[in-house]
Amino acid sequence: MASSPKDTCYGDLERRILATELAPGEDLDEAGLCDAYGISRTPLREVLQRLAGEGYVTLAPNRGAKVASMDLATMRTFFQTAPLVYSSIARLAAEHRTDAQLAALRREEAAFQTAKSPQDAAFANHRFHAVMGDMAANPYLAAALGRLLIDHTRLGLRFYPPASDAERALVARATQQHQAMVDAIAARDVETVVAVTLAHWDLSRDRIERYVRPDPLPVEMSDAV
Repeated sequence: MASSPKDTCYGDLERRILATELAPGEDLDEAGLCDAYGISRTPLREVLQRLAGEGYVTLAPNRGAKVASMDLATMRTFFQTAPLVYSSIARLAAEHRTDAQLAALRREEAAFQTAKSPQDAAFANHRFHAVMGDMAANPYLAAALGRLLIDHTRLGLRFYPPASDAERALVARATQQHQAMVDAIAARDVETVVAVTLAHWDLSRDRIERYVRPDPLPVEMSDAV
């Protein structure tokens, strides 16, 4: 069955936000979006309401919609919350996964390993963790995971493909951790999957922090005094 224009609009806006084609904090031009997707204001606003409920956009009375920000307050909460949510999801995934979900997880891990572009890699990683969220079967954690993955994916785009030997080694390590998570979930090994998930988060956190907090530009001492 072909997608409706409203469904196409939703899916494409979701993708463009994750790919940062629509930048964090960017105002969304409703008239332009209506023209681009061939829909009227009412279905567009239904799409924006759905995206707002999932954390992709924010809506303000009389000010329209904008892409969810990645400001300092948001990033602070992101770093505080991510390890708790990811480890809780991993524990429940190992306890509740089905064979069909495990097969889906393996497919997303294979997609991550064979990704040919930064977007493909980041989106495969997004789907990998989303499948773990499905395995956990917890609607409260699922909502938190979905919001975390939006920002994790937007940040993660900057690391694929790796630009140095050190970055390539980190991506290889992340791939090994994904495989270890799959194996632990398959074995219903809760302790191992939680430990590997936390190590995986530490790896992601270190890479994100290096992007958010780069080394200062070189300054000649004579110019600094």
